Formats: sequence, structure tokens, C-alpha cells
Amino acid sequence: MEALPQQSYLHVDETPWLVKGVKEWLWVATNPNFCLFHGADTRGRVELETLLGKHFDGVLVSDDFKVYNGYPVAAQQKCLAHLRRHIQKLIKFGTPVQVTIGETFLDLVDQAFRQHREWRENGDDSSYRTWGVEFRSRVEVALTEWLPKAGYEAGKLLRNLKEKAEQWWYFLEHPEVPPDNNLAERALRLAVTKRKVSGGSRSMARFEKTAKLLSVVQTCRFQGRSFMQFLQEALSAYAHPELPDPTLIPPVPT
Repeated sequence: MEALPQQSYLHVDETPWLVKGVKEWLWVATNPNFCLFHGADTRGRVELETLLGKHFDGVLVSDDFKVYNGYPVAAQQKCLAHLRRHIQKLIKFGTPVQVTIGETFLDLVDQAFRQHREWRENGDDSSYRTWGVEFRSRVEVALTEWLPKAGYEAGKLLRNLKEKAEQWWYFLEHPEVPPDNNLAERALRLAVTKRKVSGGSRSMARFEKTAKLLSVVQTCRFQGRSFMQFLQEALSAYAHPELPDPTLIPPVPT
């Protein structure tokens, strides 16, 4: 856990977990090099601070859940995949204005995903940044046009985009940070499968051990390492103190 605050960016998410029938929370903090699960009592800010400290000097990638809003960080990137789902719900309301607003911003979000995918494939920074400037202008024009016409739900969504613009569109200037929180969601799938099979945990102690085991399994996957080989190395080091302990902790960025 000591390595978390030193990372340049992290994806964070959480999911419910039953312990003796009581709802607890399994948190995950991850980047492409490692994954840490943390069993906790709440879904509140205190758990985020337990993971990252009172403030985080990197970029926090998350959904728009309130616990992440206002947490002191260098920067934030909110998940465009979650935004896309909110826009799709808006379209389903079916009123003409909401449908038009939804389709307008759905097109913008889809274009953002396409352009970021192209950047990952070709690494063309110049074209990407030129597009990013034009894209921001299109978003601002759309907000100016549709905010006065929006109803309650649409207005709430558009005001969020306007007031938190630097958090929704951080990836435009920093494409190395993904525009979605899919990495954390994919990491949680392993835990969700385990939860469905087991029904949860019988004690907090077992819950915490499960979180540690999931951390090792998922980190081995991210690092392209064999979990069984790592386990063998760990057991050998435990049995023979002269052997070095294996580690999954990523190097501290310089």
C-alpha cells in the first residue's frame, strides 16, 4: 500500500462484499503494472484516504461518485464510459429535447473514444492535440446551445460537464491517462466472480485475506507473471530465510 501514493496515476473503484451477511466494501486501486484490493467497512472518503493518504499527487481516474469529488489530487479524469451510460439513459426518457441533447453528446463522447484509440495505435501527438483543441470548442458550443433548453435531468448532466470540464476532458492534453475507468472495472471482475461463487466472507479477517490474495493474482496477471511461480518463490523464501523475498511492488517512478 505504501507504493500507491507514489504512482503517476491510479484507477480506483469499489464494489459491495457481504461479510456474515453484512454489506462491506471491496476497494481496488490499480494501474497497468499492479493491482491492490482493500477490504473496508464503508464506501466513504476515509477508505480512499486509507489507500492514498490525505491527498494524492498523481492523477485519479474514477467514476463520478461523490466520494471522489473534492478529494485533493494533482488532477482527475472522470470515466467517459460512465458518462456515456448516463447519456444513454437520457435518450431513453424519450422527450424530443432530451433525445437531441443525448444524441449530440453521445456523438461527442464516441468521437473522443475513437480519437484516443487512434492515438494509442499511431502515437501521433500533433494530430491528436490539434483535434483536442477543436473538440473542446465543439463541447463548449454544444453546452452553450443546449443548457438553456435542457430540462431537469439533462440540465444536471450538462452542468456537471461544464463545471467539471477539466476532470472530464483531462485526457485531451494528457493522452497517456485513459479516458475511462475500465482498468479498475476489469480488475474487479475477478473479485465479483469470487463473490458470486462464495457468497462473500465469514469474517473480516477472511475478507482481508481474500483482498490480499486477489491483489497477488491480479497483479501477476497485469505483470505477465505466473501466480503459481510467485507463490512457489514466496513459500521458498519463507522456508529458507537466506532466499530473497519475491516482490510485486512496481518501481517508484523517477
